[in-house]
Amino acid sequence: MIAFPAGVQVWIAGGTTDMRRGMNTLALQVQKGIGRDPHSGEIFCFRGRKGDLVKILWHDGVGMSLYLKRLKAGKSIWPVSRSGEAVQISSAQLGYLLAGIDWRNPRWTQHIAKYG
Repeated sequence: MIAFPAGVQVWIAGGTTDMRRGMNTLALQVQKGIGRDPHSGEIFCFRGRKGDLVKILWHDGVGMSLYLKRLKAGKSIWPVSRSGEAVQISSAQLGYLLAGIDWRNPRWTQHIAKYG
């Protein structure tokens, strides 16, 4: 897992994105579609059509990075937004999303080992 700075703003692009898009095209989508600056240090997330693929665009102050996460099983839970608007989540919620956990209501389940 990549360690993003604490308190960083995370934006999730509404709807699905063509996963053939690269860094420059996604940065342009951030500017025109979301209305944010891709070089601001904020994190921008995009979801593929099938829901098993997520791309993350982030400028760390030195350069732009593009990360890709493919879930082995299941689909990432994506927020529903009106007309493709972006939704802001916390960096902790991003960690849940990338782990395939429902970030809207994460639950810890305690597994009790049975001995004997």
